[in-house]
Amino acid sequence: MTTPRSAPPHAGPEADVEALSLALACVQGAGLAGFTVDLGDVRIARSLMAGVMLDASILQKVHAALAAKDATELAGLTKNFPQASREGLLALLQLYGDVSVLDEAEKLLAGIPGAQHVLQHLKWFAAQFPQANVTFDLADVRGYSYYSGTRFAVYVPGASDALVRGGRYDEVGAVFGRNRPAAGFSLDIKQLVSVVPSRPLRAAIRAPWGSDTQLSSAIAQLRAQGETVVCVLPGHESEVDEFDCDRVLVHSAGQWVVQAI
Repeated sequence: MTTPRSAPPHAGPEADVEALSLALACVQGAGLAGFTVDLGDVRIARSLMAGVMLDASILQKVHAALAAKDATELAGLTKNFPQASREGLLALLQLYGDVSVLDEAEKLLAGIPGAQHVLQHLKWFAAQFPQANVTFDLADVRGYSYYSGTRFAVYVPGASDALVRGGRYDEVGAVFGRNRPAAGFSLDIKQLVSVVPSRPLRAAIRAPWGSDTQLSSAIAQLRAQGETVVCVLPGHESEVDEFDCDRVLVHSAGQWVVQAI
């Protein structure tokens, strides 16, 4: 008998699309609308700095200047860079906006190895989400040491920062000896709570705790109907009702029924 093996991680762009699709499903499932998907790719900045010898502190400052779009700081940090690298990095500061940004980038980065392929990939990636408001920011290199390719962020009105960040991070498993393809995202729950539409509170149903199968079935059925059922644990019967229960589940005539308090 052979043991089934899981399929290897997918290295293609389809996995990136699946990750963003799931992220958008989460946002929409929370009842949010009017969001913007911002795309970028760390490979462009990496190509521009390929072969440039930098210590970690300077590299971090370059990333920070790109993210802040600080042209003065970036110009000072790159004054000794090769001309093509310096001009390309400075050009990134202006390359943000709608899809026309990619056309402009193709002209400005024409001589940068690999840049054209990445820009074409971004166009293809954006085209997979025709219903979304997609923007591009080629200078956004946050997570530079983490992401290895396309990255995305989802912004919603009212949030102070991106609600979702994600993308391709193939190299993250190297420290664990499993350097393999990976794509995914993180969702900021605090940001989500701050912008999700408020829902009217519904009073809960108080129920006793017990191992009776009929009781467990009754509680499960009520919860499946959208009710909040609070089981009172033994010894806590006299505690303040923090859930403002207006009904109680009681055993009557051989069955569990809900009664008004």
